[in-house]
Amino acid sequence: MVSPAIALALLPLLLTLIIRYRYFFVLLYRAVLIRWVRDCLSGLSREERAFQYILTHATPGDSQSILDTFDQWCSKVEFISNIGPKKGKILDRLLQEHCPITVLELGTHCGYSTVRIARSLPIGARIYSVEMDERNAAVAEKIIRLAGFDEDMVELIVRPSDEVIPRLREDFGVECLDFVFMDHWKRCYLPDLHLLEDSGLLGEGSIILADNVIFPGAPNFLRHARRCGLYEVRVHRATLEYIRGIRDGMAELTFLGIK
Repeated sequence: MVSPAIALALLPLLLTLIIRYRYFFVLLYRAVLIRWVRDCLSGLSREERAFQYILTHATPGDSQSILDTFDQWCSKVEFISNIGPKKGKILDRLLQEHCPITVLELGTHCGYSTVRIARSLPIGARIYSVEMDERNAAVAEKIIRLAGFDEDMVELIVRPSDEVIPRLREDFGVECLDFVFMDHWKRCYLPDLHLLEDSGLLGEGSIILADNVIFPGAPNFLRHARRCGLYEVRVHRATLEYIRGIRDGMAELTFLGIK
C-alpha cells in the first residue's frame, strides 16, 4: 500500500493534472461514458438518437433549423464530433468565396457538414459525400433529405474513401474537384491526399479543407502539405467543437498545380 505521506506528497501533482487536463476528462465523459450507457439503454446508436431528436425538434426543409437543432443536441445532450458552428463559419466563408461546383466530402458521418456545405453552394453544384459506415450513412441520408437536398445535389457514396477517390472519374464522371472537405479518420488524411494528387482531379486553385488537424491531429498530413510545394497552406486556429478549452484547427490547402 502507498503510505499516507507519499499519497499526501502526490496530491498536488494529481490536482495539477486534473486541472490541466479537465477539458479532456469532460470529453471522455461526454464522448465515451455517456455514449456507452445510452447505447446500452436505448438499443440505438448515438447517431440514430440524434436523428430522432432532430426529427422531433427541427423544421423539415429548413437547413438552418436542422443545423441549430444538431448543435443543441451536441452541446446539451450528447457529444458528436461534427464541425460545429464556430469552425462551420470558416467553412461557410470559404464556400462563399470560391463558389465551387464540384465538391468531395470525405466523412459524411451523420450529415451535419453535408447540409452545411449544400446550403452554401450555387445552383447546379454537386456534392459527392463519402461514408464507409453503413449505419451512419443511413442516418445521414435521412438528415440530408430532411433538410431538402435531393440526390441531384448530394450523392451519398457508402464505400471507403481509398476505393472511391481513384474511381471518381470513371464511376461518377468527375473531371475536376473544386473543393474537398476532409473530416474522416485522421490517419486517412495523408493517404487520401496522395490519391487526390495522383488522380489528376485537383486543378489550380482547388481547395482542400481538413478538420481536426490539431486535435486529434494529422501531423504527417500537415508536414507533407507544407513541404511538398504543391499547396499554399493556412491553418485556422480554433477549439474542438462543443468542448471549450481543447485547441484544434482546420488546414486550408490551396492547390498550386503540378510544377
